[in-house]
Amino acid sequence: MVTYDLFPQPAVPVSHAPERLGEDALVLRAFVTDPQSMLDCIEAMAAISPWRHMQTPGGYEMSVAMTNCGCYGWVSDRKGYRYATEDPLTDRPWPAMPTSFLTLAHDAAQAAGFSDFVPDACLINRYAQGAKMGLHQDKDEEDMRQPIVSVSLGLPAIFLFGGLKRSDKTQRVLLQHGDIVVWGGEDRLRYHGILPLKAGMHATTGEYRFNLTFRKAVEA
Repeated sequence: MVTYDLFPQPAVPVSHAPERLGEDALVLRAFVTDPQSMLDCIEAMAAISPWRHMQTPGGYEMSVAMTNCGCYGWVSDRKGYRYATEDPLTDRPWPAMPTSFLTLAHDAAQAAGFSDFVPDACLINRYAQGAKMGLHQDKDEEDMRQPIVSVSLGLPAIFLFGGLKRSDKTQRVLLQHGDIVVWGGEDRLRYHGILPLKAGMHATTGEYRFNLTFRKAVEA
């Protein structure tokens, strides 16, 4: 097991310049300035809408634990993939999206060239050792003009960023605590995923990686 951030590391030059993955896709390194506050919010929201392993339409259980916040939450079951205004586990609205989350998503989108992004949904994933996300497209949203903003917290993971076909070659990108990936425009429907999470221990998230994916689910 690898341990991250538990001991001081030698000072080395770090570049926080955006890294381009495509014409309209960027990695914003160490963009999150207050990750602990985000983690505290995640814990509070998971107390309202608990973690669950959703089922795919084909009947398989996802390895990633999920919950949501915002006006809409992404759900998956035998009926298919969709957005819902209520948590099917509690029959209550999803927790409201914190203002700090909205601000971060807006600022990250703007830094990547997408102005006026106001998400109405945030899918929150919790990865434990071995959890993964297969190649897929985010295409359940009504307005494809709006980008996807994806925040990484905790253990590092390998992000796969492919093309517009599942068979296209993928880029492998190491994502670390505080990194954000933004993609939209001509890259909006690129296939993407996460390789199985390696065992480790992070100073703030323990054995987990958290991913927050901000989306505009319903067209205004």
